[in-house]
Amino acid sequence: MSGLQGASAVGVTDLIRTALPDLSESLTRVARTVLEDPLAAAELSADQLASRSGASQASVTRFCKAIGLKSYQELLLRIAQESGRYSGPWSITELNNDISPDDPLEKVLETVLSADLRSLEQARERLDLQAVERAAQAIAKAGRVDLYGVGGSGAVANELEMRLFGIGVPARAWLEVHGAVTSASLLTTRDVAVGVSDSGATAETFEALQLARERGATTVAITRRSTSPLATLADIQLTVSGFDTRFRAGSFASRHVQLLVADVLYVRVAQLGFDRASAAIALTSHLAPSHSVARRRSTRTPG
Repeated sequence: MSGLQGASAVGVTDLIRTALPDLSESLTRVARTVLEDPLAAAELSADQLASRSGASQASVTRFCKAIGLKSYQELLLRIAQESGRYSGPWSITELNNDISPDDPLEKVLETVLSADLRSLEQARERLDLQAVERAAQAIAKAGRVDLYGVGGSGAVANELEMRLFGIGVPARAWLEVHGAVTSASLLTTRDVAVGVSDSGATAETFEALQLARERGATTVAITRRSTSPLATLADIQLTVSGFDTRFRAGSFASRHVQLLVADVLYVRVAQLGFDRASAAIALTSHLAPSHSVARRRSTRTPG
């Protein structure tokens, strides 16, 4: 999807804020100049923006490319489009989704929902579907699939394990480092290893994925930063991020977006192995209803 096609869904300021952790020092100066006053920045030429940011004109061009835009003109157009959606002052703090201790639950709900919806919309625009396809193809053909993650990312790894296992894919989530590195050491070129880490710098996940790579397995990283150690290590990068709110920063903010990636990946693997997935679902679909408390009560004979 091109930047203009996604403009109505994800604002350019959201794109900039998400890219900030991966930008170089000079590109960060350009980014912050735009975020401080987007409407004023839109009145500047590329050379003027560079001068105001203390950067070169080439840095302005690289900045546009870094946030997924084709040109400086597209940046100006995106700012103009977004200006119709926000009222009041433009600033970094306005977009921080802040929650104060005295905010009512209605405000908390709206703030959290808004942040998650913006995260999901941005994932729709920026997720590399070719990379998702490559990962799904590898998983569908794998002899076995290892999934590594700790803490919040471990919950995502665990969820993906259950989904893949339910359609007949031999997958297992390893949430403890000793088990993860032992399993990784036993992988082969027929296997796939998936590391989940919001920061992309979790040592336990990196170590396991590195061992898997050394064994010749196809490696996949689900992470926030494309320049992180985990993403750089992996054969396939699935880069997504969430919008922070107070009490929900980092991996907490990214959880729903990571689960979206897991869902899309799972469905694509099911499509690629349609017969296997259909057979597995047919064999197991009766199990959950058979353990329903309501069902047990209805079938209990009077005593």
